[in-house]
Amino acid sequence: MKLLTCPINGTRPISEFICGGELELELDPQACSDEEWAAQVFNRPHNTPCVKREWWCHVPSVTWFIVERDTGSDRIFKTYLYSDLVEGRV
Repeated sequence: MKLLTCPINGTRPISEFICGGELELELDPQACSDEEWAAQVFNRPHNTPCVKREWWCHVPSVTWFIVERDTGSDRIFKTYLYSDLVEGRV
């Protein structure tokens, strides 16, 4: 069974989580056209293996947090709350 560690609820089965997508996006969805936004979401090299920061949610507790994950190996390096990133604790 694959496990993921929520910074609030601890290590849980991956089936309790959903991925909300990349944290860093190039365009602001409020400041670009529909065509530009669609190109960013659907036409980017999402499958290029690298370490990415992604939004994840622990569904039972509705806890949103950041996961640093290698998309090539699916290895998870760390998980933390967004507030830790903003306040420089990461």
